[in-house]
Amino acid sequence: MLNSKRFLLIAATAVLTTLSSPVWANQGLMTIIVNDPSNPYWYTEGQVAKSAAEKLGYQALVSAHKGDTNTESQLIDTAITNKSKAIILDPANADGSVGSVKKAIAAGIPVFVINAELNQSGLAKSQLVSNNAQGAALGAMEWVKATGDSGKYVELLGSPSDNNAATRANGYATVLSQYPDLDKVGKEVANWDRTQGYNKMQSMLQAHPDIKGVISGNDEMALGAIAALKEAGKLKQVTVGAFDGSPDAVDAVKAGELTYTVLQPVAVFSAKAVEQADHFLKTGKTGASSEKQLFDCVLITKDNAAKYTSPFVLSK
Repeated sequence: MLNSKRFLLIAATAVLTTLSSPVWANQGLMTIIVNDPSNPYWYTEGQVAKSAAEKLGYQALVSAHKGDTNTESQLIDTAITNKSKAIILDPANADGSVGSVKKAIAAGIPVFVINAELNQSGLAKSQLVSNNAQGAALGAMEWVKATGDSGKYVELLGSPSDNNAATRANGYATVLSQYPDLDKVGKEVANWDRTQGYNKMQSMLQAHPDIKGVISGNDEMALGAIAALKEAGKLKQVTVGAFDGSPDAVDAVKAGELTYTVLQPVAVFSAKAVEQADHFLKTGKTGASSEKQLFDCVLITKDNAAKYTSPFVLSK
């Protein structure tokens, strides 16, 4: 199998072919702060934003806070010291990142938020995020179609500090609550992590060996659950649904191990955030009609997985 990071880096360039030709004059530094690049979703987010910034003539520096607000604050301090022209930020915490954003603004550096929202509007010039409610409903409907409208199931949830976790869980509940014979017998926070997903799935299987389905807040947790189900010899009897659209998840869909994944258009909005930052620096406006911008998700199943030609991109 092609090395995931190498594949992501090669394909990220292809995503940016619609951008303008490189501007060779140095436009200054653009700082890009993501969560954890060991996750292919966040890795792609950072690499696409970096490539977009470089094509527009900026130097680009990608760093990661790994969900820690203290690290995030230090990275913002570094961006200020380095006289960054703009900051592209995937916040560590919906509330806890507000102080860091305010610090950047006080230093005269505009902030453009991607992927995860801040709980305070009017600070970031833009907040570009997946339409998580729409994507969760899309996934939940496919999950019911595959699992049936009765039986026991469990849920894996993302980090509580990330609004996306609650939005997806609520989106799932809105659909699944319409089926009274579906019984959620367990739920565990696995913090978007594959190893935690594996461990939490093992525990829930011991408590509930007769489940029919697993619905997960992201791909990594779902892939961990699949590993646990395989080990227990139960994967063929259990439907697993996921969210993100990572290369590994799409491979699992093609292999029949994962029923579906919901693709987040991270490659689109990461590049778009850089374009809006550039537009703002040159004109004082982002060019967008509102601060918060939602990007619809797309369902990936075995029927359309072959159209997945680049990471987090599904061709028409």
